[in-house]
Order: sequence, then structure tokens, then C-alpha cells
Amino acid sequence: MTDTALQLELASRAGGEAGIKAAAVHARRRRTVLLRLTQVAVAVVIFGGWQWFTTENWLDPFFYGQPSGIWHSLVHLFTKGTEFGSIWDDLGVTLREAVYGFGLGALVGVFFGLVLGQSRFLADVLGPYIKIVNAVPRIILGSIFLVAFGLGTLPKVLLAAVLVFFIVFFNAFQGVREVNPNLVANLKVLGASPVQMARHVTIPSALTWIIASLHTAFGFAIIGALVGEVLGSQRGMGLIISQAQNRFDPDTVFACMAIMAVVTLVAEFLISRFERRVLSWRPPTHTAAAGI
Repeated sequence: MTDTALQLELASRAGGEAGIKAAAVHARRRRTVLLRLTQVAVAVVIFGGWQWFTTENWLDPFFYGQPSGIWHSLVHLFTKGTEFGSIWDDLGVTLREAVYGFGLGALVGVFFGLVLGQSRFLADVLGPYIKIVNAVPRIILGSIFLVAFGLGTLPKVLLAAVLVFFIVFFNAFQGVREVNPNLVANLKVLGASPVQMARHVTIPSALTWIIASLHTAFGFAIIGALVGEVLGSQRGMGLIISQAQNRFDPDTVFACMAIMAVVTLVAEFLISRFERRVLSWRPPTHTAAAGI
């Protein structure tokens, strides 16, 4: 084959590869557009149907509220505040309780998950007690914390931490137990110390499980803070929800729920960014490739 013919062949192949890449990009863009339009359509059907049913009194707006009423409640909350002050102050109180509880519960859960995952004796000793505490209804724990520590920040932080702890603990524990036993045995034969085992094998193995649990854990931290505030508090979004419930004001209840949903989605986005950075060595999963 002459040089000219070879160059033409290479150019043809390059053009074919470029065409395939362009087609793949175009298909990916079409899928993204279709996905967003479908998501918008679902929201329109849900909220439009809700508004329609309550307007026609097929659903009683006194009990179920209305999307238009929820919007008016949101505008009122952010422009005029509440009887307790600015909505931003109440939101800050709830976020502070949730973040503190999330951090405390995650740290303690990771620690005990890693330790008990590596020590079968400790797991057998403490396992029944962990199951007993996990079986106690969280709302009872919240009442106990309120009686013990008052209406301040601490009982809400503790309740949020308890909810986060069990999610992170069981994932960290399972992540350690999923380590290949043959790999562990080989490293012990080669003289690896417990610190080296934890650094190079145990923690990397459990890290995927731990970070996956954080996506759910922050939502439970929000729930713990809100439940603690509903049980008894002086400030916070839970107090606003409790007062709105006492006034039979479902629009304000739903408005507060919408605010906390946005906060949780922002936290989920940040945790996903953190996950991609920390687990950049891991090959993409099917769910990550699909953008879930």
C-alpha cells in the first residue's frame, strides 16, 4: 500500500470514529432533554392534579392544602417570617442541629463499624446491646433526651446522631466483613501489621459502603432534628411545623417540608461530589453511568 493510500485509509477511519463519537454525544443530549421534559411533565401532573382536585373540592383543601396556598405560604415565610422571627434563623437552627448530629453519628458509626467488623469477639459481645438500642423507637429516645437535656440544641443533635449512627455503623460493619479473606490471610503471611491492614485493605473496602450510607444518613439527620423540635423546642423548622399543625394550616406544613426537601437535595449533591472525588479510583457503576 502506498503512502497516499495509507493516509486516505487513516483519514477514513478517523472520520468514522469522529462520526461515532458525534452520534454518541447527540444521543446522550437527546436522552438528557427527554429525561428533563419527562421529569417536568411528572411534576406538572402531580401538582396540577393536586390543584385541580382541591379546587373542585374532590379533595378538601382544609386538610390537604393546595399548591397555590403552599406557594403563598413560602412567600410569606421568606418575606414576613414567622411569629418566632426570621425563617432564616429557624432554618439555621435546624441545619446546625442536623449537621452536628450527622457528623457525630457518622464518626461514631464508622469507628464502631470498623472495630467490630475486624473483631468477631467484640461483635459477639456488643451485638445484642446494639440490636436492643436499635429496636427502641426513636421518638421515645427523643423524649428521653428532652427530659434529660432540656429544650436546647443537644437533645436534637443526639437524636439526629442516633438515627445516623445505625445507618453508617451497619454499612461500615458489612464493608469490613466483605473483605476477601484470602487477601487478608496472604497479607498476614507477608507480615502486614494491623495498621497496614486497616490502611490498605479494610478501610478502602468499607469506604464504598460508608459513603453510600451517607446519602441516606443526612436525610435521617434532618428527620431527627425536626422530630426533636416537634417534641419540644424554642426555635427551628420543627417548631414552625408543630405550630402550623396546631392551627390546621397544611399549606405552611407543606411549605416547610418543601424547604427541607431542597436542603436535603443540596446536601445530596454535595455528598455525591465528595463521593466522586474520594472514590475516583473506582470504575463507574451502572447507576452512576445512568446519572442516578
